[in-house]
Amino acid sequence: MSTPLGDFIRAKRDSIQPESFGLPDRGRRRSPGLRRSDLATRAGISVEYLTRIEQGRDRNPSPAVVNALADALSLDAAERNHLRHLAKITGGGCPGRGRPVPPNRHVRPTVLETLQLLEPGIAFVTNRLGDVLAYTTEFELLMRGIGLLEGGTPNLTRYVFTDPRARTFFPDWEQVADERAFDLWLGPSAETSEWFRAELAPLAGKEFTRRLNRHLPPPHVPLRLNHPIAHELRWQREKLELPRTDAQELVVLLPADDATARAMKRLRRQPDRILRAVN
Repeated sequence: MSTPLGDFIRAKRDSIQPESFGLPDRGRRRSPGLRRSDLATRAGISVEYLTRIEQGRDRNPSPAVVNALADALSLDAAERNHLRHLAKITGGGCPGRGRPVPPNRHVRPTVLETLQLLEPGIAFVTNRLGDVLAYTTEFELLMRGIGLLEGGTPNLTRYVFTDPRARTFFPDWEQVADERAFDLWLGPSAETSEWFRAELAPLAGKEFTRRLNRHLPPPHVPLRLNHPIAHELRWQREKLELPRTDAQELVVLLPADDATARAMKRLRRQPDRILRAVN
């Protein structure tokens, strides 16, 4: 039975061209990417041991082996963090069947004060499940009328996969969907993420479930929005991990071009802009 750790290593290995590592071209192969034997040699482990890890028959590789595999695959910082996370949850066993305690959705007062300081910028606090926990007035203005902030606790992941309006609002819907599914691997905990995936899967369908075993981090690209009034907007995203929270982060959207900046200036003329924290 495969494991998230084994799936990630195999997917990353399949994505690497041997020539990029200075290895010779050995002709046509039944599967693409780096050979298992080549990866094992680079990591200093046996092919048999690597096979056991990839197939889920060894669930507890040592930190030294995990680091050696990260080096052998030339992982970047984000991929290394993901590999260590997968090693932790793979070795920890399967999550329980009951619903875990929900993540703490409380936003610290100092974080809310930070949001105030960011006005009139566009910023919000979220967690890895996609809950939108607090936001600036400019974020509310940007998201007004698309369905995300309507009723209950807004959740970006649920919105992307279950609200038909999301496909219009996000022109690069496939990219956004990949990002939301990948973030579920990063917390708040393995148990909570597993519960959320199980809850969302029947509603979201195959577009969600086929992404669940993808472990390669999506590329970091500008976010495009098809706004109902301002039309196409392009944003750069900066993310700040918040310490001592349940995988919460502060996300700031910055205009990626002059046209987006001018469009937001026009939207700011609308009244009733109030900073809200969602509890």
